[in-house]
Amino acid sequence: MRVSPQKARLVLNLIKGRRVEEARNTLAFTKKRVAATVGKLLQSAIDNANFLSTEKGLDVDLDNLYVKHAVANDGPRMKRIRPAPMGRAYHYVRRIAHLEIVLAEKNRNGAAVGTATTVAGEKTAKSATPARPKAKGKAPAKKKAVGKKATAKK
Repeated sequence: MRVSPQKARLVLNLIKGRRVEEARNTLAFTKKRVAATVGKLLQSAIDNANFLSTEKGLDVDLDNLYVKHAVANDGPRMKRIRPAPMGRAYHYVRRIAHLEIVLAEKNRNGAAVGTATTVAGEKTAKSATPARPKAKGKAPAKKKAVGKKATAKK
């Protein structure tokens, strides 16, 4: 999204940990420009969860969904130049945010069951990634001690 990540985080922090219906209402009455886009992203995540429950055969109760994780990360920056007086140029940066919302289902006892993830522009299912093994190799070599410089004769 063409908005700075800092501004997007303000809206995403409002809906973190809330139930889906409550998050929708919060976004509907938030006066930030990015709230409409976050609302579309939340709807996409709900649709992904609905798809999992109907097409894939997973047991997902849409009434028990809540926003488990909501993040706005930096995207590529667009560097621009604006003309300035006396032939100079002012440089400025137009920031882009990558938005990500993860929904999970709460049981009656409050434990999370499954998750559905929506990244702006992408639709994926959340899966655990295996930990990478530590690289085997030599430790970095220590730097040599620097000797004292000889004083010049006068």
